[in-house]
Amino acid sequence: MNIGLCGTGRMGAAIAHRLLSVGHTVTVWNRDKAKTKPLAEAGAAVASTPAALAAACDLTITMLLDDAALDAVYSGPDGVLSADLGGKAVMDMSTVLPETEERIGAATQARGAAFVECPVGGTVGPARDGKLFGLVGGEDADVARLRPVLDQLCRRVEHVGPVGSGARLKLAINLPLLVYWQSLGEALALCKPLNLPPERLVDIMADTSGTTNGMKLRAPDIAKALAGQPLGAPAFDVRAARKDLATMVAYARTLGLELPTAQGALGSFTEAAQSGLEGQDAISVPVRWAGKTGARS
Repeated sequence: MNIGLCGTGRMGAAIAHRLLSVGHTVTVWNRDKAKTKPLAEAGAAVASTPAALAAACDLTITMLLDDAALDAVYSGPDGVLSADLGGKAVMDMSTVLPETEERIGAATQARGAAFVECPVGGTVGPARDGKLFGLVGGEDADVARLRPVLDQLCRRVEHVGPVGSGARLKLAINLPLLVYWQSLGEALALCKPLNLPPERLVDIMADTSGTTNGMKLRAPDIAKALAGQPLGAPAFDVRAARKDLATMVAYARTLGLELPTAQGALGSFTEAAQSGLEGQDAISVPVRWAGKTGARS
């Protein structure tokens, strides 16, 4: 299939590599053209605009940071919606507000295209290996049409309702993990008087009932960070985590709900971003908290 992908950040690039590896013809676009160069070297074509990409491809996939970026790529000058989409398919894999998915989905369908949303669980490694967890929203026929591609990208695909449903579930799924990273920092701070080696402390905590699967998977990296050792490229950075938390809080308010623990975590992630950690891995937040001395400023 001829597939286009708008947004070649870490996750978008990993998805593009996966699509190339399973034999699709891939065209990419990114606002920062330098980020498309490695994909061009891997065999992808590069489009000049989102509209040009959508016009050239049978399926357009978008993987963008936030609601503003999504609106710009769809509705801005030379956006996806300015192309002739008749008979084509569009899939958004961003983590954004449900109402954003609903609005963009309706506008895309009005242009004659099928639209499916599929925010995903998983980071760069699973994206390259086709082992993401897809949370799909869309009409039955549209999801069935795109199921072969979804199965190539995801180890598990859950169609959870109409457009907007995937976004709702993705926000709910991310909330406990992001709150956990903040609570882990507080727990590690309580352990400072023990003076245990980071590897031992993290190993103990990762083998208890209070941990998460994320902690089990990232324990070696957390131990390295606690020991002051540099980490590689972030799997999920502070900027993206903070955006997800802000989106959760905003969405909850449309339901008349407050999320006090998520709001507290948002404050910690915002503070970390403002301290210069915006582009660092999200595990830098608990590590930073554990290293604090004295009261929170």
